[in-house]
Amino acid sequence: MPKRFVSIWFKYLLTDREAIRQKSLRELPVAFTEPDHGRSLVTAMNAHAERCGIKFGITASDARVIAPGIQLFEAKPGRNVKLLKGLAEWCLRYTPLVMVDPPDGLLLDVTGCTHLKGGEMEYLKDMVGRLRGLGYTIRPGMADTIGCAWAVARCADSGLIVPPGGQRNALMPLPPASLRLATELLIKLKHLGFYQVGSFIHLPKSVLKRRFGASIVLRLYQALGQEAEFLLPLKEPVPYSDRIALLEPIRTREVIETTVHALVDTLCKRLYGEGLGLRSAVLTYLRIDGKSGQLTIGTNHPSQRTDHIFKLFALQFDQVAPGLGIELFILDAPKTEPASDKQNLLWNGKPAADSEQVAELLDNVAARVGNDHIHRYLPQEHHWPERAAGNTSDLTQSPESDWPEDSIRPVQLLEPPEPIEAMALTPDYAPRQFVYRHERHIIVNADGPERISHEWWIEDGGYRDYYVAEDEEGMRYWLFGTPNDLPGQTRRWFIHGYFP
Repeated sequence: MPKRFVSIWFKYLLTDREAIRQKSLRELPVAFTEPDHGRSLVTAMNAHAERCGIKFGITASDARVIAPGIQLFEAKPGRNVKLLKGLAEWCLRYTPLVMVDPPDGLLLDVTGCTHLKGGEMEYLKDMVGRLRGLGYTIRPGMADTIGCAWAVARCADSGLIVPPGGQRNALMPLPPASLRLATELLIKLKHLGFYQVGSFIHLPKSVLKRRFGASIVLRLYQALGQEAEFLLPLKEPVPYSDRIALLEPIRTREVIETTVHALVDTLCKRLYGEGLGLRSAVLTYLRIDGKSGQLTIGTNHPSQRTDHIFKLFALQFDQVAPGLGIELFILDAPKTEPASDKQNLLWNGKPAADSEQVAELLDNVAARVGNDHIHRYLPQEHHWPERAAGNTSDLTQSPESDWPEDSIRPVQLLEPPEPIEAMALTPDYAPRQFVYRHERHIIVNADGPERISHEWWIEDGGYRDYYVAEDEEGMRYWLFGTPNDLPGQTRRWFIHGYFP
């Protein structure tokens, strides 16, 4: 498929923007000025000022004499680039590849996009009509190369859509300025009588380079498509992206859900075909009033299941503000990972931590409470109970060892253990009663002790004697006492956990 580019020239960018903001300026001559060696020179104007005789480079005082009613504004550095970036984002509804072309233009790679509007003519007509409806004075050009599209947009009287392969014929009647050459070189060409590109387009490359330098050769051959020229898009293209352009703007939630589900399904089928799963996705919607919004999701496991990914977006649909209507949805998958074949199996057997259903469950929980509230614990090689489990967010990480099955451990562990007041018949026996948080518990059954030695290579300490104690109400607790076998030591008691 041949490349097709569109160049859009905003002839009165700053003044059009000011007139959009202040409707009273639409019928008045308007100009922008910039300081230069103590003077203010006109650098931008609208059509009314141009018809009054205002030209680029004249002083502000001369402009007031030529057009007494002119409205002058001081141009702020970088303002035109800021405006162009906003317009480039607006143009993302037509193509994902849009480049800012300072000081007053945009470049679009529309390869494979024009059929969405019924052809190149209708595509360009729709884009130009909507931009003019917003209040901008523009001229478009479409061609196989960036240079040719730029040239016809700014210099051609007609033929703004150059047919494929027609760059040479389109460039020949245009002035040398259409090749984006430096001012000094344009003056030299004019003095030598080269008023059209056709007067030197047939000269050998070596002759052009020797007489006029390498820049004219580069620009000419770029415009002809014989030298490479690349478009640097405003936003880096995402390898996995799909979009749906709607014939009529939509507003109701039911239609929005149907459209997003179809878009997600298209992307998931593509990922499935390449053995990939989605880890993060961004859904962008563009409204007919020029505003846009985004929904972002993430998954704990590479997923290519349409229903699961759609459900994650559906949890955020309350944030979608359709306004007067949404005309375009764009779904980007900036992060993907290889997906194993087991992802296509439906919950066979006991799911592991890295299984699809566990990952989807965590995605649904995280969408409601946030990832910070989800923890995964793996066994660690430590004796002390509070160190025997480590926290991780990686579902694929393998444990260092298995959970101990030969020892009884509580479901809920207190960190740190809390002191209690306990009474035992003898120091080496389990307590008969204890007071915890001002409540007395009478022990009717107790198992133990289980002696767990301290890890002397980590810090100094002794051992703990653990007991599983049951009170009169049937509640079971994990209690331990400190060493008491040295002179002067008194056993202290702690509660370390609860059993179901």
